[in-house]
Amino acid sequence: MAKKSWVEKRDLEKEPIVKVLDKRFADMEEGCKMLIATPKIVDAYIHDIPLGNQVELSTMRQDLALTFQADKTCPVTSGIFLRIVAEAAFEEYQKGSPIEQIAPFWRMIDTRSKVAQKLACGLDFIDQQRKKEGLN
Repeated sequence: MAKKSWVEKRDLEKEPIVKVLDKRFADMEEGCKMLIATPKIVDAYIHDIPLGNQVELSTMRQDLALTFQADKTCPVTSGIFLRIVAEAAFEEYQKGSPIEQIAPFWRMIDTRSKVAQKLACGLDFIDQQRKKEGLN
């Protein structure tokens, strides 16, 4: 079976889940209502970040939790989905999509973040996009 592209991983039809934790997890207490978002939700969130603005992952987690009536958003899946969205956006860019149409993931990922080191686009691409928007 062929490996899924990043775009296919981003576009999977999944529903967000809000679950009540039965034990402490990461920065959340037992009984906390935790949102497990989807790559599509993270993609839509990133598309809504205005030009020249940056948003921390923690802010996105808070915003999504509020939107879905949860206390917090899962930090693990949030990081994974952020990477999927970034890789999918770069994949689209490489196939000819204009930079203005892809998810502007550089508004959430700077060159010092751990996820930036893993991305196919490389640190220079992130740095260039951030400089164009005055984010460095």
